[in-house]
Amino acid sequence: MKKIYSSQLLPMVGHLRNVLEAHGIECLVKNEFGSSGMGELPPIEVWPELWVLDDRQFDEAVSIVSVAALDNGVTATQRWTCNNCGEQLEGQFTDCWKCGRSRPD
Repeated sequence: MKKIYSSQLLPMVGHLRNVLEAHGIECLVKNEFGSSGMGELPPIEVWPELWVLDDRQFDEAVSIVSVAALDNGVTATQRWTCNNCGEQLEGQFTDCWKCGRSRPD
């Protein structure tokens, strides 16, 4: 099982789950009700996450999510590493959470 997408927007995570399931890719949403932990936990820790159950379908799922996310105005990119502090970040983030440096274009 691999995480493919995370967002503070539960409807977007749900939409992408539906798109993947329509393509025959089984997946699940973790932290679907995690917003109740906000304030006690860092917000990013409770964001909904979309996970692909079968690792063999992960590459296909990445392609599908990239297209579906772009169709909805969300830029889906690969993980990136901050040039300033070396932190590894997921593609949907434009700034490093650790040091605040913007992602290079």
